[in-house]
Amino acid sequence: MAGRQAGQVALSPQARTFLEGQVQRHKAPRSLSDRCRMFLLCAEGLQSKEVAARLGVHEHTVGKWRRRFVEDGIEGLTDEYRAGRPRTVSDAQVTQVIERTLNTTPKDATHWSIRSMAAEIRLSHTTIRRIWSAFGLQ
Repeated sequence: MAGRQAGQVALSPQARTFLEGQVQRHKAPRSLSDRCRMFLLCAEGLQSKEVAARLGVHEHTVGKWRRRFVEDGIEGLTDEYRAGRPRTVSDAQVTQVIERTLNTTPKDATHWSIRSMAAEIRLSHTTIRRIWSAFGLQ
């Protein structure tokens, strides 16, 4: 039983030159040079299993990058954007912390501590520490 047919990788002379150049660059990220090697081997007509065995990666990895290269060309070399965790502290809250730190003092002390500011603003002390560090406050 045959599996799904892999996309044929066809390289223009310019694309081949670019990929070979990336493989030979000393300062190229390892992930980029590995992908370039994958595309060069795929362009030679090797199957994903053979490419994976030569490069020491899983055949699904080769299939994923082969598919991206067939769809997007050279632009398919880079990773897609990953958004990460959404922010939980708004700009208004950051502004409030900075303004309170610079313009007010607590009732029972001469200056704000991280924990007293955290209790006043109702944010965690680590969040206050990050804000103060980012803006050079103490």
